[in-house]
Amino acid sequence: MPLLHHRAHLSFYRQPLFFFPTTTRKLIPILSMSTSSSQTTHQQEKDEETQASLAQVLKYHKETKHSFTNYARGPRGLDWANQPNPFRRYVSSPLIPLLHPPYSDESPLYSSVFKTLPFPKPISDSTISQLFYDSLALSAWKSTGFSTWSLRVNPSSGNLHPTEAYIICPPVEAVSDKGFVAHYAPKEHSLEIRAQFSSGIFTRFFPENSFLIGLSSIFWREAWKYGERALRYCNHDVGHAIAAVSMAASGLGWDVKVLDGLGYEELEKLTGVENFPKFKIPSRPVKGAMPEIEFEHPDCVLLVFPSGLSEFEVDYKELSCAISEFQSSGTFSESSYKDLTLREVVRKRRSAVDMDGSTAMSKETFYQILLHCMPSGSHGGKKHVRQLALPFRSLAWDSEVHAALFVHRVVGLSKGLYFLVRNENHLDDLKKDTRHEFKWVKPDGCPDDLPLYELASGDCRELSKRLSCHQDIACDGCFSLGMIAHFEPTLRNKGSWMYPRLFWETGVLGQVLYLESHAVGISATGIGCFFDDPVHEILGLKGSKFQSLYHFTVGSPVVDKRIMSLPAYPGPSDDA
Repeated sequence: MPLLHHRAHLSFYRQPLFFFPTTTRKLIPILSMSTSSSQTTHQQEKDEETQASLAQVLKYHKETKHSFTNYARGPRGLDWANQPNPFRRYVSSPLIPLLHPPYSDESPLYSSVFKTLPFPKPISDSTISQLFYDSLALSAWKSTGFSTWSLRVNPSSGNLHPTEAYIICPPVEAVSDKGFVAHYAPKEHSLEIRAQFSSGIFTRFFPENSFLIGLSSIFWREAWKYGERALRYCNHDVGHAIAAVSMAASGLGWDVKVLDGLGYEELEKLTGVENFPKFKIPSRPVKGAMPEIEFEHPDCVLLVFPSGLSEFEVDYKELSCAISEFQSSGTFSESSYKDLTLREVVRKRRSAVDMDGSTAMSKETFYQILLHCMPSGSHGGKKHVRQLALPFRSLAWDSEVHAALFVHRVVGLSKGLYFLVRNENHLDDLKKDTRHEFKWVKPDGCPDDLPLYELASGDCRELSKRLSCHQDIACDGCFSLGMIAHFEPTLRNKGSWMYPRLFWETGVLGQVLYLESHAVGISATGIGCFFDDPVHEILGLKGSKFQSLYHFTVGSPVVDKRIMSLPAYPGPSDDA
C-alpha cells in the first residue's frame, strides 16, 4: 500500500520542518538553461558560466548518491502540513470533458506500431481524447481497508506523479473556436482552458495538422517523500511521460519530437505555468503550511505531427529543431507478443510490487524486448547511435544511455552480467573503462543488429538485490538492469542542461521496458533506490565518465489479492 495515502498509518511521525534540499535549490536555475538561454555577451563569461554550472551539476549528482553505508539526505518524516495534492486544478478555467474511447475501437496491435504507423488521423476532440486517455490518464483505482488510490497510464516514483501536462493547439471543434492552451486534468479526463490565441503560430512555424504537448514538474511532490534524490526521480518521470505520449500518438498515426531548442522562458510562455523565480525557496527550515512550494518547472514541449513527414525544420525565435529520417524498430520474435492492441498494453501497464522468483522467459523473448530498447531500430547494418525508432525518436540527441543487465531466468542463456550498448560509438571506451577480465562476447543466438555482450557468467541474484538497496524485486524477476549514462563527457560537450535530459532518456527506455513486459504477458517496475558507486565498482568504472542513473526489473508479478481494482472512470469521489 503506498505510504502517502492514509495518514492514520503514519501518525507516529512527528511534524517535521519544511524541507527543500539545498543542493536541489541551487541546481534548479541551472537546469532551466538551454541552448537558447545560456548565451552571454563575452566568451570568457560564457566559459566561466559553463564551468560553474557543470561543477554544480556534478556536485548535486555526487551528493545524492546512495551507498552501502549512507543514503542521500531526505526529510525527517512526512510533512503533513505540506502534503502535495496529486491532482492540480485551475478552478477558474472552463472545464471541457474529453471522450472515453472504448476498448473495441480500431486501436492497432501493439507490435505493429514498431514497424509502420497507421494513416494519420485528423486533430479532433475524439483524437485528442484518445491521446490523453492512452498516455497520461487514470488507468484504475485501487482499494484496501480504508485506503483508496489511483493509478495512471504513465508511471511515477512512489505513485507521486510530479508531471503535469498542457496542450497548445489550433482550434478544435467542441473544444475551442480559437487556438488554445489547456491543462490536462487526469482525474476528470478533461481539459482546463487556460488561454486562447490566434492560431497563426502553427501555420507559421509548425507542420500542418500538428500541435504541442508541454510537460512540467512539481518538484515538491517527490521531495516531500524522497528529499534530495527527488530531482532525479522527477526527470525519470518526464522521460516516462515523453514515451507514454509518443506511444499513444503512434496509434493515431502521429509522431512526436521534443523541441529541444526551446529555453526556460519559451517553455514557460507556451505552457503558462507559474514562473519559478517568483517563489523564493527558504534558506532554512520553516514550520507550517506553504502552498506556494508546489510551483511548476516547465521541462519540455513536444511537437505532435502527422507521420510520414521525412524531414522539416521548426523555427521558434531563431531557434530550430530538425527532424531527420525515421526508421522502424527491429523484429526478432514477434510471436513473443500476445495479440494485444496498443490501447490494451498502455492502459494495463502496472508497476509490479513483488515478483514470483520462478518464472523464466525464452531467450527469443529476451532478445525481442531488447531490440525494441535500441534507439536506431532496423538500421541496415549501420551502428546504433541516432535515436530514430519509436519512441526514442522523440528525443533530439544521439543515444547516451546503455544498460548493464543481470540475467537471472532466461532459458537458453547463462546467468550472469551482460551489457547492451545503445550507442556503438561508445563501445571501445566501454571495453577500455570496464574490468579487463570481462568477456565482451555476443551470446548464443543473439541477432546481428543487437549489440548485446556477455561480460561474466554466474549467479548474480544476490548481487543485483544488494545493489538495488537490498530489494528482493531486483533478483526475483527474469532479469534486472542498471541504466549507465555516458555522463561527464556529455555534460562537458553539450552543456549542463543535458543533465535532466539524460534522466529523460532513461525514463523513455524504462517506459519501453514496461510496455514490452506487459505485451509478452509479464510485468516490470522501475527502481530508483540503488547504490550508485558500488554499481560502478562492479563494472570497473572509475570517475564520472559513465554513471548509473536508473534501475529496472522485469518478471512475473505476484498479485496482492487483498487489493481491489476499480475502473478509472468514474472513480471514487476522493483520492484518499
